Amino acid sequence: MFRIAFVFGLFLPALGMAQERTPSHCIALAEATPGVEYLTKASLADVAAENVYIHYIAHASFLIRSHGGLNMVTDYTGFTGTLPLIPDVVTMNHAHDTHWTSFPDPAIPHVLPGWGDFGEGIEHRLDLGEVLVRNVSTDIRSAFSGVEEKGNSIFIFEMAGLCVGHLGHLHHEPDEGQYAALGRVDVVMAPVDGGYTLDLPTMISVLKRLKSSIVIPMHWFSGFALEDFLEGMRDEFTIVDVGGPSLTVSLDRLPSRPTIMVLQPAYLNVAR
Repeated sequence: MFRIAFVFGLFLPALGMAQERTPSHCIALAEATPGVEYLTKASLADVAAENVYIHYIAHASFLIRSHGGLNMVTDYTGFTGTLPLIPDVVTMNHAHDTHWTSFPDPAIPHVLPGWGDFGEGIEHRLDLGEVLVRNVSTDIRSAFSGVEEKGNSIFIFEMAGLCVGHLGHLHHEPDEGQYAALGRVDVVMAPVDGGYTLDLPTMISVLKRLKSSIVIPMHWFSGFALEDFLEGMRDEFTIVDVGGPSLTVSLDRLPSRPTIMVLQPAYLNVAR
C-alpha cells in the first residue's frame, strides 16, 4: 500500500510489513515531563524506530512520516513538490482552497476531509496499525460572516507513543468537550496568522492551555506575524529556530520545558 518512488535514497519497507503502534498517552494525564534533550533534524531517507519525522511543506501542509514508512500530509492541496510522492493519508480542511483539493490523486489510499455535510461534521478513526489518525470537529466562519458548525477538523496522529496534533483552520477556542477529546497533545502545529484563523491573543491562550511539549508555528504570512506570536509566548515557552524545514521527534527526547520549534517551509523537491 505504500506508494512512493525509490528516489534519491528515499526508502520504503517491503509491502505487507505490518507495524504495531506504541500506545500514546493522548487521553491520559501527563504525570511527568520526560527528557531534556532537544530534537535533531533528519533526512527523508529513514525514520528510526519510535520516532516521528515532520517536514513543513508550505502554508499549513506538513509531511508526517513514520518508522514503518507511512507518509501522511496535512491540509493537502494536491502539490507537495517535485519529489514523486503518493501519500498514504491526506487530511484536508475547507475554510479556504489553500487547505484542500477537489481532485486528490485517486492513488492515495486514504483521503480524509475535515468536514461533512453542512453543519453535520465528520468523524474519522483510521487505524493503520502503526498510526491511528482521528479528528475533533470545530466550527468555522462561513460566507457572509455566518458560522458553519463542525466545518473544520483538528487532526490527531497517534504514533510512536506520541500524540501529534494539527489545528487546521481553527476559528474559535475549543470548548471543554473538544479539549477533552484532544487529550494530551505532545506536538501541535498551530496557525499563527492572527486574523484569518484565530486572533493572536486567543491562539496564545489555547496553546498555553494545551501546554504541548512542542509547538510548530504554521500559517504565518510574514516574519512580523511570526515574531508577534513568538513575543507573546516567550514568557512560558523556549524558542528554538530549527534552521530548516524538518525535525525528528521521539517521546524520550521531548524538551523538559514547553518549546516552540520554528521551521522554515520547503517543498519536497528532487535534489539537483
